[in-house]
Amino acid sequence: MKKIISAVALCLCFAATANAQEDKLVVKPSGRILLDGALMQSSNDKADEQTESGFNVPDIRIGMTATYGQWKAKADIGYGRSQLSVKDVFLEYDIDNQNLVRGGYFVHQFGYQSATSSSFKVSMEEPETHSAFGVGGRLLGVMFLHSDDKFLGTFSLYSDNQSFKKLANQTGYQGSGVMSRLVYRPKTQRGDLFHIGVGLNYELASKNRSNMKWTAPYPTRVSTLTAIGAQFDDAKSDFKVSPEIMIAKGHVGLETQYIYMNVNRKGDAPSYSAWGAYGNLRFLFNSEYTYTKNDAGIATPDPKSWELVAAYNYTDMNDGAIRGGKLSDWSLTMNYYINKYMIWRVSGHYVNAGGNNTGLAVTPDKNNFSVLETRLQIKF
Repeated sequence: MKKIISAVALCLCFAATANAQEDKLVVKPSGRILLDGALMQSSNDKADEQTESGFNVPDIRIGMTATYGQWKAKADIGYGRSQLSVKDVFLEYDIDNQNLVRGGYFVHQFGYQSATSSSFKVSMEEPETHSAFGVGGRLLGVMFLHSDDKFLGTFSLYSDNQSFKKLANQTGYQGSGVMSRLVYRPKTQRGDLFHIGVGLNYELASKNRSNMKWTAPYPTRVSTLTAIGAQFDDAKSDFKVSPEIMIAKGHVGLETQYIYMNVNRKGDAPSYSAWGAYGNLRFLFNSEYTYTKNDAGIATPDPKSWELVAAYNYTDMNDGAIRGGKLSDWSLTMNYYINKYMIWRVSGHYVNAGGNNTGLAVTPDKNNFSVLETRLQIKF
């Protein structure tokens, strides 16, 4: 009898423990607001006619994240320039502490800071090289991610993002692709960071998207103007490769990335190649740099930190008869991390762009564009 009582008591103990540890559904709202102001001018008369200084609210976003045990779901909606748009919509399963699978409509990892929220990037806008080659765009697909102390690896299968917006019988054959990012990070301690990585991407054009297009805007969202760009109505596929290096010691950090793209075209048309690179030299005044493992890069600095970032970007979209244009951008950005929800930024850019004959840029002629802008961003 004592054995039976003991067994029953043991079972009740296990049941109580299991009940106490039962997974709970946790739902958290999220959102952000970007408030921008900018003074800008262009040396080219045609571009200057469309270059307007002023204020804008480029993004208001609201969403929700739900977690239940090893499962996570996220959905958010953005509003900007009088338009609603769907942002992240995905379901994620955490296999263990180092591996997860995510499926839905989201930003897949390719290159440095590719999956970092735009609210927590080092500057107000993406480097033009990112924009020119489509880095950071959302795609409908599935991604496997492995992240341990020394290594991050991702592998994605995705469909043309038109498949998120239209039915299959409207798009015809949908383009598809594979994408991967591999990072080795031997140093991730506060004030002592180093990683080296590479991104790979191969994409087949869809039946109705053989007119692949790549463009880069001038670095402001107060006025949206295309600086350089190229497009094709005979593209079959494209391939991209992107090595990256990040190093930080104490208060000083350096981030650099190179992207090469090759487009394979139909028939006897020659292939097209383009490339770009950028570097950020960062200085944190009253704190040291830390590392974020799942994004694989320098983490958002501590609250109350001041930061100065000197950056240079160069993008070359000219190849043979196709003159997508060339762009160089020198910039200096000041970031003040007010608290974990708010950042204030002031940024100045001097951009030289021109040589475009594709009709995509605001002007085919040389244009010197300068902008001084500020942003208050709130994220919760």
